[in-house]
Amino acid sequence: MSEIKTCSWPGNNPLMMEYHDKEWGVPVHDDQKHFEFMVLDAFQAGLSWALVLTKREGFRNAFANFEIGKVAKFDENKIQELLLNASIIRNEQKIRATVNNARCFLEIQQEFGSFDKYIWQFSGFKTKVNRWTSLDQIPATSKESDAMSKDLKNRGFKFVGSTICYAYMQAAGMVNDHLVGCFRYKELK
Repeated sequence: MSEIKTCSWPGNNPLMMEYHDKEWGVPVHDDQKHFEFMVLDAFQAGLSWALVLTKREGFRNAFANFEIGKVAKFDENKIQELLLNASIIRNEQKIRATVNNARCFLEIQQEFGSFDKYIWQFSGFKTKVNRWTSLDQIPATSKESDAMSKDLKNRGFKFVGSTICYAYMQAAGMVNDHLVGCFRYKELK
């Protein structure tokens, strides 16, 4: 049997393959990128990542290029406008949570100097490198995502359950969950 060259979860979907090959698991230290992944992971709850990726540009346009300060100022009129925007996932709770989370995000930046300094504490300020050989070994949560979820909820964030937090940690490179045989595993180790 030949060695795995890439993780199998992207399948043949070009957007998923590009995301896997260029973004997933790359350590993020830019607050705007952190916010983007938080928004996208929250909207993914109950849906597929492939769907979120097909609407990523729509989200980027609808949420002011993920500029936290701008999203934090969205008012009821803007929320109603977003509910009519077919280029995004029109879930009222998730849209309202995004505006709320932008405001909470700003509070963390104020307290810690950056969101990055705050969020990386949950992985001990380094990437946790796992050694999975099959997709079924990858967990949906961890003790770190449990702690992150609890702290974010205490700070007023919405749509930040442990599963969403773990997906975010994978996206933001706080954990390396590429399979050991995947070419990205060694590149990101």
